Amino acid sequence: MTNFSRQTGPFGKLRRWVTKTPDRSLDKAYGAALKIRQIEVDHFGGQLVSKDYGNYSRSAYRLLQKDLTKYLGVIKRQMTAFKASSAVFPVNDTGQLDTPLPDDTPVNQISGPAIFFSKLQLVDETLERYQQPSAFATPAFALNQLQTRPLTGLSKSETGGITTEDTANEALTSRSSVLPRSILRTVDRIKQDLDPDAETEVVRNFRMSKTQTTVAITFVLQLVIIPLLAQYLSKNFIVRPIVAQVRSDTQAEVFLNAEMEEEALHELQQYEERLRFEVLLGKTPEIGEQDIENRVKQKALFIEEEYRDRSADAVNNVFADAIAVITFSLLLTNCKQKVATLKAFIDEIVYGLSDSAKAFLIILFTDTFVGFHSPHGWEVLLEGFANHLGLPANRNFIFLFIATFPVILDTVFKYWIFRYLNRISPSAVATYKNMNE
Repeated sequence: MTNFSRQTGPFGKLRRWVTKTPDRSLDKAYGAALKIRQIEVDHFGGQLVSKDYGNYSRSAYRLLQKDLTKYLGVIKRQMTAFKASSAVFPVNDTGQLDTPLPDDTPVNQISGPAIFFSKLQLVDETLERYQQPSAFATPAFALNQLQTRPLTGLSKSETGGITTEDTANEALTSRSSVLPRSILRTVDRIKQDLDPDAETEVVRNFRMSKTQTTVAITFVLQLVIIPLLAQYLSKNFIVRPIVAQVRSDTQAEVFLNAEMEEEALHELQQYEERLRFEVLLGKTPEIGEQDIENRVKQKALFIEEEYRDRSADAVNNVFADAIAVITFSLLLTNCKQKVATLKAFIDEIVYGLSDSAKAFLIILFTDTFVGFHSPHGWEVLLEGFANHLGLPANRNFIFLFIATFPVILDTVFKYWIFRYLNRISPSAVATYKNMNE
């Protein structure tokens, strides 16, 4: 009777649900792979979800691409859960399919192990088909960069993966041309102005640029607002009640570190000295030593309660900040296309600035973080961060950090100027050197 209750009780149900995680994850990944296969059959003649195999408008293709990205994300997440859980729990390879197998599966192979490996095969084939870079579109900002910036010195990530022979031939042609490139660019601009479809092309590019600008700005706001909102909500509605309950049950210490205790003691001493000083000056009515001691005791109790709340708030900040960091990381991981769009948007703004504006931003950045007055700023930031988390502001660590990190940052920044900016915009580097001198 006891064993039966264990198997049918809530813990037994939970145990069965956990042990079936590999099968459940594989079934979900298999279902998403079937959805992708259905999209391929219905809209692209059984081929990849790509513009090369379908005749759809931009809006329709964007919707299909959105569904593809969603199902691929489901497959990746579920296969990650499958790999992690299958190392702990056995896989039930004798179950039945919730969804039918592909039509080309032989009838004599419909058995438990065959079903299991058929699922894995379809999932793996789906992931392999869409691991090619051509399955995803290059952001418009990256294409604009290729049209407005020289290709020499750009890395593969900056060009959106475009490293074809046509690009190399175009660069060779421009270098070996008889006429100056400025004249050739002028002729190309005249051709574009006389093209009857030029206006349509300009409107199309403007709409695409406007859409991607909206996406980039919206994503920046999401990166700022969502982690802050997660930190605030988790701190006030999840972490704070738990920490308050734990600290009240365990009679936690009032002070998290010795510095907080010294600060409280200094505050209490100042109160007592100020009280005696006001009595001597006659600002406070003459009171006895016992009254002074009682007031100091009341002040000590008040300071104790204040620092107890500060300690609890510091513990809340540790967990709430961890949740905010995890939320920020999940946004970056699950929104790779938006990250690429944002990167292209930033590149478009930065490289669109004049040489003097670039030099101004470089000098402002370096003087702020690695300049002569930067150690004071780093010291304030580190002390504020330590107080936020309830950690002791270790002076030796702060001084060691200030002595090493700005130097490393300055070295990396100078290498970036020498390695990349000097090839992409040498005039900006020359302007920076003149302004810096």
